[in-house]
Amino acid sequence: MQQDDGKRCVQFTMPSKYTMETSPKPNNPEVEIVEVRAQNYDIIKFSGFTGSDKVDKKTQELRNWMQSKHLTPTGEPELARYDEPWALPFLRRNEVMIAYEQK
Repeated sequence: MQQDDGKRCVQFTMPSKYTMETSPKPNNPEVEIVEVRAQNYDIIKFSGFTGSDKVDKKTQELRNWMQSKHLTPTGEPELARYDEPWALPFLRRNEVMIAYEQK
C-alpha cells in the first residue's frame, strides 16, 4: 500500500498466541506495532501483476458481487500482495479486499 509520503506500508499478522505485550519488539524505530480490530472482508483473488487497470477491474468485480449480495462496504478497497517481487507472475497471489458490515 502506498502512503501519501511515497513510502510503502507493509502489514504482518501475528499468530493469535501473541498479545500486544508478548509480540516481538521491532529493532527498527520506524516499525510500529498496532492492534487492529477484527473486521470482516470480502475478497477477490487473482494472479499476475497488480497494475492499476487490473486492480480497478477486480475491484469493480468485487463491488458488483457485494452489491448483488446486499453487503454494505465500510471501508476503501485494499490491495494485498503475498509474494516476493521476483515470483513468476502466474504464481503470484493477490487480493482486493473490502471491509463490510456483517448483519
